[in-house]
Amino acid sequence: MNWSVFNSSWWSNHETKNTLYLLFLGQVVSCTLALMSFTSSFIASLGVDVPLTLSIFVYLSLGLVYGSILLYRRQGLQVSWYWYLLLGLADAQGTYLINKAYQLTSNTNVQLLDCGTIAWAIVLTWIFLGTRYSLWQLFGAAICVAGLVCVLFSDSGVGGGGGSKPLLGDTLVIVGTLFFAISNVGEVSHLLAPEATHL
Repeated sequence: MNWSVFNSSWWSNHETKNTLYLLFLGQVVSCTLALMSFTSSFIASLGVDVPLTLSIFVYLSLGLVYGSILLYRRQGLQVSWYWYLLLGLADAQGTYLINKAYQLTSNTNVQLLDCGTIAWAIVLTWIFLGTRYSLWQLFGAAICVAGLVCVLFSDSGVGGGGGSKPLLGDTLVIVGTLFFAISNVGEVSHLLAPEATHL
C-alpha cells in the first residue's frame, strides 16, 4: 500500500480538511437521525402518543442556533418570512406523520419507506424546477418505488407486518415523505432563484 497519500501535505490541504469536516458532519447528522428514530420508536412502544412533541427539541435547536447566527451577523432573511413559515409547516407536518407512524407500524418499515422522499423529490424537481434526469437515475428511483410497493403489499397481505395498523402507518410515512420533499425542493428552489415567490 502506498502510504505517501497520508503525508503531511495531504492532511494540510484545505480541500481535504473541508471534505473530512463535511463527512464528519454527515455522520453526526446520521447518528442524530438514528437516535431520533430509536427514541420515537421506543416512546411509541411505551404507548405514549406525542408525535410532534418528539421533534420540538430539534425545531427549537435549529431556531436557536441559526437565529443566533443571523442576529450575530446582522444578516436579514434571504427570502420573505412567509416562505420560511410555509416550508417549516410542511416539514413539521412530515415529522408529525412519521412520528405518528411509529405507533402503527414497525421501525423497519418507517426507515424503509422514509426513502420515498427521494422519489417525491425527483418528481417535484422535474415538475417545478425543470430538472432533467438520466435513465440510470430514473431506473434507481424506480427500484426505490418498487421496494416501497413491496413493503406495502407485505403489510396489506398475509405477512401482516409489525405494529397495530401497519398499512395505515405505512401510508402516513409515505404522505410524510411527500411533505419532506416539498420542504426540501422549496429550499432548493429559493437557493437557485431567491427572487421566486412560489415553487
